[in-house]
Amino acid sequence: MTEDERARELTPPSAPALRLRGISKSYGPVVACDAVDLAVHQGEIHGLLGENGAGKSTLMKILLGLVQRDAGTILHHDGPVDIGSPQEAVALGIGMVHQHFSLINPLTVWENVILGDTGKIDKAAACDQVRDVSQRYGLPIDPLARVERLSAGERQRVELIKCLRRDPSVLILDEPTSVLTQAESAELFGVLRHVVRSENRAVILISHKLAEITAATDRVTVLRKGKVVFQSATAETGPQELARQMVGREVSLGSEAAALGLLPVETPQADESGTGKAEDPEASVAALRLRGLTVTIDGVRVLSDFDLDIAPGEIVGLYGVEGNGQSNLGDVLSGLVVPDSGSVEISGRQVDLNRPGALHAAGLGIVPEDRHASGVVLDMSVAENLVMKSLNTVSGRAFVSRRKTQELARRLAAEFNIVTPSMDTPVRSLSGGNQQRVVLARELSAGPLVLVAAQPTHGLDVGAIEDMYRRLRDVASGGVAVLLISTELEEVMALSSRIAVISSGKITGVLSTGEATAERLGMLVGGVAA
Repeated sequence: MTEDERARELTPPSAPALRLRGISKSYGPVVACDAVDLAVHQGEIHGLLGENGAGKSTLMKILLGLVQRDAGTILHHDGPVDIGSPQEAVALGIGMVHQHFSLINPLTVWENVILGDTGKIDKAAACDQVRDVSQRYGLPIDPLARVERLSAGERQRVELIKCLRRDPSVLILDEPTSVLTQAESAELFGVLRHVVRSENRAVILISHKLAEITAATDRVTVLRKGKVVFQSATAETGPQELARQMVGREVSLGSEAAALGLLPVETPQADESGTGKAEDPEASVAALRLRGLTVTIDGVRVLSDFDLDIAPGEIVGLYGVEGNGQSNLGDVLSGLVVPDSGSVEISGRQVDLNRPGALHAAGLGIVPEDRHASGVVLDMSVAENLVMKSLNTVSGRAFVSRRKTQELARRLAAEFNIVTPSMDTPVRSLSGGNQQRVVLARELSAGPLVLVAAQPTHGLDVGAIEDMYRRLRDVASGGVAVLLISTELEEVMALSSRIAVISSGKITGVLSTGEATAERLGMLVGGVAA
């Protein structure tokens, strides 16, 4: 094939529905988007790939009128436009389904769908419209159902219906599968393909998962540090090239597969150090034993008779889609919530969950799901955050020693590769990866018997993810029991020796990594025995 033939094959026959030329945006000295060019054609799904901080979100905010560009041109069907507000974006036919749901739980489906409409409200007409859009696009939903009673997949359908009822010519989806099961994800992409082919719409799919991009898109653009570094027809490239372009270096799809959103090639094996060792928790005293944990919030049971054992030196992954009780379990193990019933044992000793600090005193460390809300104190210094759980080692008879605090902080920063201008720098000034290293360093410096890592790689780039994986493996090889709470299938399969699946606040099954497949785990996530 000649270069001219290849160029013709890579260029869709239709005119671009949307074209960006030289789009730039800076926040002070930080360049978020640097002369970005992007063309999205009708009748295609265009993948937008990049690490966190690559500029994807800023670019989409510019398209939606939420952020004003510093330079560049937006062309809508080859005509220049200025998008000054979300209303103007909607008028141009640009719609977006955001990563985090924007639904109001106590309201019904139809009430959520019409939010923002003006004029007289007609319930019957609104319900009919929901049913029409639902049937047209294969998104079954009851317009009278309350959102708080819907599954994550059903809520995603509501968000899509909200967007599709406005008849957008360009549909933007931001990490749409982050809260979906594998079956729900396949269903979503089936709907997208139908929309694109039957109605000649354009779809921008934003994701950090290579498998998702390669399976679902027609063309792909890769952003790195605010710049477009690669564009191609998806069929003309592959995971290895996309990974290299995304992170700016050669990568191993074996060792780095999980961090790149691919199923791992290598699974944990027992070795002399015990890393990944699938011990039987019943054969000896379990490092962590959870029995009958039940939590009710506002009359809704979010954890129900939750049982789980983890042996010393074992990594157990707790896998499920968001909103099925994982965050509630994290709150219990953080000491933030006292369960209605049930018990927590650490190395055979039951912990008094009514006593503040009892879990930490018993030997449990935790990397919480939201590091900003409960992992660090953003306005305190790096040193102060690092020594929070080691005050007895840096205190004299009456006061905390600044010298000892600085010495311990410098040692931990060096050991955990925390990059900071100084130990007195406020933690909020650090990158997400360095903030997470601060949390991990603080928890491990206390010498825990059990480490709970809840969504430990959310918001991190590939390098920081790989560093976190290595440290969790090292912790387990040192004999610490690790509970990994994650919504990332690749992550739990890469790190865990056993995988426990949670659905609607209950354990629906526990599989060894060797027994686990994406299909079996998907069935368990949906509450079906596998």
